[in-house]
Amino acid sequence: MSISMRQQLKEAFNLEMDKAAHLYEKNEFDSAFVHLERAHILGQSYIIPHTKSHWWMLKIGFKKHKFRDVLGQITRIIASILFSRIWVPLGNTGGTNVNPLKPMPIPEDLKNILDERPKT
Repeated sequence: MSISMRQQLKEAFNLEMDKAAHLYEKNEFDSAFVHLERAHILGQSYIIPHTKSHWWMLKIGFKKHKFRDVLGQITRIIASILFSRIWVPLGNTGGTNVNPLKPMPIPEDLKNILDERPKT
């Protein structure tokens, strides 16, 4: 049985991704990254959204010429494909500045959306 993102969660994820893409196009990479972190929190339990958030983080790493971030995001992309459906550290923001296995506090506005996820 395929589990898809609930509509509210999907809309919230897409909104964060749209904001990130808009800021990315304006070369406002740090601001874009904040929205990618929020998108990561929302989408990390779903393979495609989880991988998409890391892909965009990778793009920012390339734009900022940060080899550590590029390498870190490549490994996170692989992990997102392999582990999103099995286990994720809830609240983890997905950047290379945090331990990829560490659960983190979830912002209240996102917690309200995530609390409504269907239980699998």
